[in-house]
Amino acid sequence: MRPGWRQQDTVAKMSEDRPLSIDDVIRWRRDVRRFKPDPVSPDVLAELLALADYAPSVGNSQPWRVVLVETPERRQLVRQSFEVANGEAAASYASDRQAVYRGLKLAGFDAAPVHIAVFCDDGTAQGDGLGARTMPEMRRYSCVSMITVLWLAARARGLGLGWVSILDPGEVARALDQPHDRPLVGYLLLGWPEEEHLDPELERFGWQARTPATGRIVTV
Repeated sequence: MRPGWRQQDTVAKMSEDRPLSIDDVIRWRRDVRRFKPDPVSPDVLAELLALADYAPSVGNSQPWRVVLVETPERRQLVRQSFEVANGEAAASYASDRQAVYRGLKLAGFDAAPVHIAVFCDDGTAQGDGLGARTMPEMRRYSCVSMITVLWLAARARGLGLGWVSILDPGEVARALDQPHDRPLVGYLLLGWPEEEHLDPELERFGWQARTPATGRIVTV
């Protein structure tokens, strides 16, 4: 962290001094659940999706398939899947941990103006299978790379993105009329965040603090 960069600084304040660096964008990328009701313009959304399409992919296969979920009925079906899965998840924790879990805001379906579902086309012919014969999961990893690029591009523009994983992927695929061979990789909520924080919300609300990177790096 650069000298003088305090946790309470905001992206807007930093951008007055100089353009955001990639380091700034990575540090300020948060899993957002609290959105303002302001819309995201179609032009901005199209620009973000075009940038995300530059993400690396195994064999240049670009296996991501993006579904913009706009109809209230389909959004409600996804939300219902979340509510069932969320209740089951909460019940799996002991009482003290369960109380913390129930206090977390784990989705923002109502406020987020943009809902995006990303599926992986495991059967794509593009790329002719290069790099995926021994590790076919590389196609799904490629979709994660695309989501990461989208996330950072959104953050650079002051937008927030939340990745909802507490749901039944099969139910979501059926709700969005996706074929069975295109598994869901991510259900994303995009919009303007209510607030800016350097520390993750899960850390602020007592679920899990970040731990040092040195504990995940080994030399062999």
